[in-house]
Amino acid sequence: MPLTTRTVALLHLRTRRPHAAGYQAELDALNASAARTVMRLGWEPVLVPTAELPTADTHAAARAADLIVLMGGEDVDPRLYGVRVDYPGSGHHEPRTDSTHIAVVLEAMQHHKPVLGICRGMQVINVALGGTLVQHLPTVERHRGAAGSDPFVRTAVRIESETDLDADVDVAQTVRCTHHQAVDALGTGLRVAAHAADGVIEAVVHESAPLTGVQWHPEHPATADAQLAPLLRRLERQAESMPARAGR
Repeated sequence: MPLTTRTVALLHLRTRRPHAAGYQAELDALNASAARTVMRLGWEPVLVPTAELPTADTHAAARAADLIVLMGGEDVDPRLYGVRVDYPGSGHHEPRTDSTHIAVVLEAMQHHKPVLGICRGMQVINVALGGTLVQHLPTVERHRGAAGSDPFVRTAVRIESETDLDADVDVAQTVRCTHHQAVDALGTGLRVAAHAADGVIEAVVHESAPLTGVQWHPEHPATADAQLAPLLRRLERQAESMPARAGR
């Protein structure tokens, strides 16, 4: 069933975080770039700061949207995938937001609604489907900039030939990463779609649902038109090929 209104819910964490203003500014810039990209496609972005809203409001926004994007942010609460809470690089967690985003992913799958997960969002998708995460990468310096500098590292990724991701996403110019965690054991139904040179999983796709996750930041202002826009279009096409969605 073709998407008509093309409303895109951009689910992120918050709009204010006074104890880490610099980090919040980075997230705000990425969120704004994603919203601009959605508007350039002729669609309507709806920014949803889940940690600041009642859970019901996030669910309502996700149900009203034609496409959902889970944006980057804090580490996923490790209790949701059954490992220790104390680990290198651990920081602030948002357990209620994590649980809400997981519920959104599972409900979207029931209705064949397309979902894109970016960085933390990809990790949320994997945990939602029963997967686990590498809590702190041994090669973290290859995936996150040093403190006090540009947080984004330019990384080359290799898209797996058995997926069709390379037909839509141009990663020839490299991608921009900033993360210290990654997908470990895959969630049910997911397939690896891309790796970094050191073997870190950089993208996953679902074998039967319009569900894609990328560990890098396609919404970075320098790459959004070449990388985020095609990912959204790809998910739109996948949704159009699915059976009619039953309600919101």
